[in-house]
Formats: sequence, C-alpha cells, structure tokens
Amino acid sequence: QVQLVESGGGLVQPGGSLRLSCAVSGLSVDFNNIGWFRQAPGKEREAVGCISSITGQAQYEGFVKGRFTISRDKANNMVYLEINSLKPEDTAVYYCAADLRSTYVCGMRLVEYDFWGQGTQVTVSS
Repeated sequence: QVQLVESGGGLVQPGGSLRLSCAVSGLSVDFNNIGWFRQAPGKEREAVGCISSITGQAQYEGFVKGRFTISRDKANNMVYLEINSLKPEDTAVYYCAADLRSTYVCGMRLVEYDFWGQGTQVTVSS
C-alpha cells in the first residue's frame, strides 16, 4: 500500500522558514519521482517543484525564485521541502505526490502524479 504523509506545516511569521517532510512508504524515492504542490484557499492546486528519482536533481516553478529547496533522504525514504523567506502568499496546503515513473527530469504537471498525501497546512501571518 502506497502512502505519502506530509508533516512540518504550521503558523509562521513573514520572513520565517519551514521544512516540510514527506514520508513515503510502499514505493521508493530511489525509483519514483516525487513532487511538491500547494493549494491556496480558493485557488487551483499548483506545482512547487519536484525531484528526479534518477539524478536527485530538483526542478522548480518560476515563482520559487530560490526560496524553496527540495531534497531527499534515500536511506529513510523521505523527501523534504525547505521554504525560506516565507510570504503571506505562500499560505496554502502543501502536498507531496509520487510519480510511478522514474525519469531524468521530473514533471510538474498534476496529472503525472499517481499517489498523493493528505497535505500539511502552512500559514504565513504576523
């Protein structure tokens, strides 16, 4: 049974940082691309970035502008999303998702992902 469980969200002041975790079971981050997405209130879910299972290289959407970093811990089958210089517009539910494919360049379209976590809430407010 495939499960992805996000954690690490919370209430943060603008300018702060968070590290979100995605615990993966039932498949391996060594063999499956993992993506991070977010959904703000009243908006569609959007991609933040992803990490390739083959290269370990991450790709990011343009709005990230160096504030987000995706990494993985293969030994513990975890993927992380570190967010710095948080802004109120980063407020959203953040999701990780697994793509059953293993590719050199991970994709950032929602339809490419087969399994999803339940999400973790990030609220940026003073």
